[in-house]
Amino acid sequence: MASIEAAKVLTARGWIGPARVHVDRGVITAVERLATVATDRWLVPGFVDLQVNGIDDIDVSSADGNDWQQLDRLLLAQGVTTWCPTLVTMPLAKFDRPLARIAAAMQRPADGRPTIAGAHLEGPFLGGAAGAHSRALIAPIDLEWLRTLPPHVAVVTLGAEHPLAVDAPALLTAAGRLVSIGHTTADEQQFDAVVAAGARLTTHLFNGMSGVHHRSPGVAAFALTNDAVCASLIADGVHLHSRVLRLAFDALGRRRAVLVTDSVAWRSGRVGEIGMAFRDGAPRLADGTLAGSAVTMDAALRTCVAAGVHPANALLAASTTPARLLGLRDRGTIGVGRRADLVALHPALTIEQVWVAGQAV
Repeated sequence: MASIEAAKVLTARGWIGPARVHVDRGVITAVERLATVATDRWLVPGFVDLQVNGIDDIDVSSADGNDWQQLDRLLLAQGVTTWCPTLVTMPLAKFDRPLARIAAAMQRPADGRPTIAGAHLEGPFLGGAAGAHSRALIAPIDLEWLRTLPPHVAVVTLGAEHPLAVDAPALLTAAGRLVSIGHTTADEQQFDAVVAAGARLTTHLFNGMSGVHHRSPGVAAFALTNDAVCASLIADGVHLHSRVLRLAFDALGRRRAVLVTDSVAWRSGRVGEIGMAFRDGAPRLADGTLAGSAVTMDAALRTCVAAGVHPANALLAASTTPARLLGLRDRGTIGVGRRADLVALHPALTIEQVWVAGQAV
C-alpha cells in the first residue's frame, strides 16, 4: 500500500485538498482530506492522448523493437499514461504491417509503461480537407475492410461527406471503436447525420475542415454547436490562436473538449509516408501545410492556461474526457476503485512525478 499527498487533487467532483490518495495493488482505495500537507503539488489523472503519430525521431508506423521503449519514456515524461498510436493515410494493403507491430507492442509486459489503448486510423477514408495527407491516397469508405479490422483498432477518423459515412459508424461502434469526423468539408446535414449514426469526436478542431463563417458555417461550427460530439484540439500555439483555443473550450465546456498532441516524429522528416520538416514552430510540408505537431501534453496544458482556459477544464480534456470516449471506465478520474494512473504537477503545470497503476515511473 502507498499514499500520495498533494495540496490539490482533481476528482470527478472537482478539486479537493489538501488530500492524501491511498493506493493498493494499482488501484485507488481512498481519497482522504487533510488539514495540511508539506507540498504545493497538484495530483491529477494520468493523461490520455488519442492521437500520437510519433515523437522526436520515432514514427509509430515504422516503430519496432526498442523504439516502443523509447516512446514509453517520452510519453511518461509528459504525463501520458494511456495513448493511441496513430497511422495516417496510406494504401489499404499497407496498414497490415504497422498494425501488427502495434499489436505486438501492446502485448509487452504492462509493468510501468503507458497503456496502448489501441490504434487510431487517421485515414484513408478522409474527405475534402486533406491537409498533409496525400489526396491521391484518400479512398472511398470500404465497409468490408472496416468490418475486418483487427480488434486493437480503437479509433477511426473519416470524412462525413462520403456516401457510406452514415453506415460506417454503426459498424465501427458495434465493434467498440470510436468514430471521429475529420479532414472534411461536409455540410450541416452530412455532419449531423454521421454524429447521429454514432460518431462521438471531431478530429483536431478547426484544422483539416471547413471553419466558422457567420453566414456559411462549416464543420468547425457544426462541431462546436452539436452537443452530441466532442472535439479534439492541438494546443501547440500554432494550430490554434489563443483566442480561438479559449473560444473552443468555452463552447465545448467541461465534457466535450479533448486535448491531443497530434505529435509526429519531427526529427525523422516523415509522418508515415508523408515527408515534412520542422520550421516556424511546427512540422510542415514543403508548401507550408501543417503536418502534425511537436508539442507535449504538459506543454499543451500550459498553452491552454496561458490562453485563459481554466486549469481544471484543460486537465479534464487531457484525461477524463478522452478516457470516457475510449470506454476506459477504470481510469481518467481520481476516485475509489479507479486505476492509479496519476500525475503530480507543480502549480506551473510542469511534471513532478508520474505513476502507472500505482507504480512510480
